[in-house]
Amino acid sequence: MVGFTTTLYAQKDRKELEDKKKKLMEEMAELNKSLKDVSNGKEITLNELITLNKRISVREEIIATMNSEVELLQDQIGAGNDSIGVMGGRLDVLKKEYARMIYEDYKLQGSYNKLMFVFAAKDFEQAMMRMRYLEEYEQYEHRQATLIDSTRKDINEQVIRLQKRKEEKQDLLANEEEQKQELTKEKDEQQKALVKLQGKEKELKKQLAIKQKAAKKLDEAIHKVIEDEMKKEKEKANANNKNANKSEITLTPEAKALSKNFEGNKGSLPWPVAEGSVYKHFGTYSPMEGVTLTNNGIDIATTQSAVARAVFQGKVTAITSIPGLGQVVIVKHGEYFTVYADLKEVFVKVGDEVAIKKTIGTILFNSDDGKTDLHLEIWKNSDKLNPEDWLIKK
Repeated sequence: MVGFTTTLYAQKDRKELEDKKKKLMEEMAELNKSLKDVSNGKEITLNELITLNKRISVREEIIATMNSEVELLQDQIGAGNDSIGVMGGRLDVLKKEYARMIYEDYKLQGSYNKLMFVFAAKDFEQAMMRMRYLEEYEQYEHRQATLIDSTRKDINEQVIRLQKRKEEKQDLLANEEEQKQELTKEKDEQQKALVKLQGKEKELKKQLAIKQKAAKKLDEAIHKVIEDEMKKEKEKANANNKNANKSEITLTPEAKALSKNFEGNKGSLPWPVAEGSVYKHFGTYSPMEGVTLTNNGIDIATTQSAVARAVFQGKVTAITSIPGLGQVVIVKHGEYFTVYADLKEVFVKVGDEVAIKKTIGTILFNSDDGKTDLHLEIWKNSDKLNPEDWLIKK
């Protein structure tokens, strides 16, 4: 029973690793789709370097996952060898016991001596006991023979499973080696990109200054929208509750319900694009020496002409345009706000109620980067949250 339970757990662990590897491979395919060929002589951009860095981290995670799979298979192979050893020992014992029984049977010299054994009883009761003994002995002998046959089959099946595990391990090791070779190529590609970017440091800093200015304008716009909405909510709540503390922010029952619903879906919100992968994460990071970036949300690389979708039901509370970030749509979900930037065309207007996965607009294509990406932010009042904690895991 313990062996069976262990096998079930091993199968579950293997399935989880295979699922994880599959998702990582899909993410890698999406990153490759969004990347230009660095060696084609075109100008390298910082966004391309960031995508190259992301691709390397995903590749390393794929290799780590494969390592875990190999270790798990090795454990299964070891357990399989142990199991075969135990069953082999049990089979030897069964064979010896069966041989002893056959010898004892031989000593009785067939049916005649068995009858004599019964008739030699002192009385009827003893004769019945001797008959029952002979019947049980024959049944036991038959069970032993069946058990020997069953154990042989179990060993053969275990040997076949073990061979399969060994073949899977060899295939996995070969695939892992291919992944390592790809990683070496990608690191070489990354190094070439770094050299190119370091050679145009002044231009790069100028580009970063423009991007930081756009990010600051977006931050200021979001803050203003949130402050205005909080003020409106406070006025509504105070109008409905004359005894409310005028200095506190109180949500209306509808806003409270929507906030609770939004919060309850943390980790399961749909992605704002049909397909794509995150290449710029939330927070502060350094894509190359001397360059530090702070991202208040995430940037998702997607396909050209892709559309942005609402990640939850809510109300469009603001639409603005920011140089460098295109059109921006802000949707309110009670005390939560989702922000969609880098839009080319917007399909909604202020005051619209949007349903989950409702199309908001088309996403800009950046010809300099050769990339189509959506910038997504999630706020709770004036606090910035990491969108990756809220979106469903791919």
